[in-house]
Amino acid sequence: MRHNVLVRLFLFGCVLALAGCGNSANSPESTGASNGSAPTASTSGGNSGASGGSGPAKSADSGLARIVEPKPITITAGTEIVVTVDQSVNSKDNNSGDHFDASLAEPVVVGDKVVIPKGAKAIGTVTDAKSAGRFKGNAAITLTLSSVKVSGEEYQVKTSEVTESGKGRGKRTAEGAGGGAVVGALIGALAGGGKGAAIGAGAGAGAGTAGTALTGNRDITVGAETRLHFQLEDAIEVRRR
Repeated sequence: MRHNVLVRLFLFGCVLALAGCGNSANSPESTGASNGSAPTASTSGGNSGASGGSGPAKSADSGLARIVEPKPITITAGTEIVVTVDQSVNSKDNNSGDHFDASLAEPVVVGDKVVIPKGAKAIGTVTDAKSAGRFKGNAAITLTLSSVKVSGEEYQVKTSEVTESGKGRGKRTAEGAGGGAVVGALIGALAGGGKGAAIGAGAGAGAGTAGTALTGNRDITVGAETRLHFQLEDAIEVRRR
């Protein structure tokens, strides 16, 4: 009887020993050690170090780009911008907020550098328009410059206003393309406001192309090819190309 009990205890001990050996063989530590693989922490640390090395290189590249890129040129407030109107505007047909195309009639120069070349495109805005038929008193139209395009980039500008009225109360800032201020009350040939219309013979052969004019119904027209003089009210920075 005692012999049977001892045999059973011996067999039970063997089973436990075999079970313990199996668990030990399947543990992650044993597997990792037997395969000879490196610890995960070490691998991730190596990757972190490699990726971190790209930061200084990028900073150096961006710093070099800032050194190579030329500094923008500042056009100070008070600088005169002279444009030629590309399309006629008038106090009868145009309203406040309407835009018109223009081109620089003279280059804008800072020091010895041409910052805005002659012929650069510009956009103007009608800030006020009073038609003779809709308002009491004299007709008038007020214009300002809104933007200038340089090397394909558009710059918003804030300039003084040019006002032309029925009695010529403006600052004589609208001129004919041939030069000299044109008094609208003396000109009747631009009733149609056509582009590049010439002054009639009665206004004098040397007057050139018309600037502002009174139409037959006393409205004001600023014809195409009219030169307008504006002054910058806020400085702008123009990037060099």
